[in-house]
Amino acid sequence: MTGEMLTLLAMVASVAFLHALLGPDHFLPFVALSRSRGWSMAKTAAITAGCGVGHAAGSIVLGLLGVAAGAALSGLQVIEGLRGELAAWILVAFGIVYGVWGLRRAARGARHSHLHIHADGTRHDHGHNHEQGHLHVHDAPAANGGEKRQGVASVAPWTIFIIFLLGPCEPLIPLMMLPAVSADWVGLALVTGIFTLVTVVTMVSVVSVLVWGVKAMPTRGLERYGHALAGGTMALGGLTVVGLGL
Repeated sequence: MTGEMLTLLAMVASVAFLHALLGPDHFLPFVALSRSRGWSMAKTAAITAGCGVGHAAGSIVLGLLGVAAGAALSGLQVIEGLRGELAAWILVAFGIVYGVWGLRRAARGARHSHLHIHADGTRHDHGHNHEQGHLHVHDAPAANGGEKRQGVASVAPWTIFIIFLLGPCEPLIPLMMLPAVSADWVGLALVTGIFTLVTVVTMVSVVSVLVWGVKAMPTRGLERYGHALAGGTMALGGLTVVGLGL
């Protein structure tokens, strides 16, 4: 391996690290969903890694198509810019929808009580919420023993994956062009592989640290609003990307 290639790969690793570290959309959605959905650290890391691979794969495919078609770098960068803006606004929209769903869920989860008067004259009251419907204290518990998650929450991981698949790795395509112009296909494979690996490792590392930090924070009384806060966090992350042009 030549010195020039080693220098290029070191630059690729540095750019990938900064790209993943400085973009709030690369970690905030996973931290928010992990906390609100109660994911384990292993599940959070796996979903983050999958989205990171998809994030890089979209730009790799576009770059390879550009190389095969002989497209100009400026044209590919325009496409990447449009993809980035589209992905950011989809993240904002999904965050808003998820947040509104979370607020409605929180409202249904507010506990209150009802007075019951039976035929024999006995009276009692009991507290409940409407998160899972009205369950009378004399009824048998639900067979599944836990919360049945459905609706917006159930599609959240797939929605985030699609957003990351659409979202571009803007610095990757110019880096791919450096070995591509000289038909150095081994160099091209190394560039794309290292960029993807460093991006995924950085995303998983940052998400893991933040999830651990959030779990250590006192959140008593906020659990009911976890989904609403997650939606707001995702929307804020998308707006930050749009506003700062990240």
